[in-house]
Amino acid sequence: MNTFVGQIFQMNQIINLKEVIKFTGLSRATIYRIMDEHHKQYDPTFPKHVNLTIGRVGWSAWEINQWIEDKLTNR
Repeated sequence: MNTFVGQIFQMNQIINLKEVIKFTGLSRATIYRIMDEHHKQYDPTFPKHVNLTIGRVGWSAWEINQWIEDKLTNR
């Protein structure tokens, strides 16, 4: 199953936060909470971001897709 139905991305494409929000349905705040090791909503399986420049990060589209697929499989 491909979570990104209708979306075209390359295997190593980096997506921005707006796209992560769109694909996951999570809010910006929730994304940052599940990335925070000290927060009760921390999810170690959520893909780590990639530092692109100072102040700019992105995520692997493939890893985000895999994370969503795992959530669907484990429900």
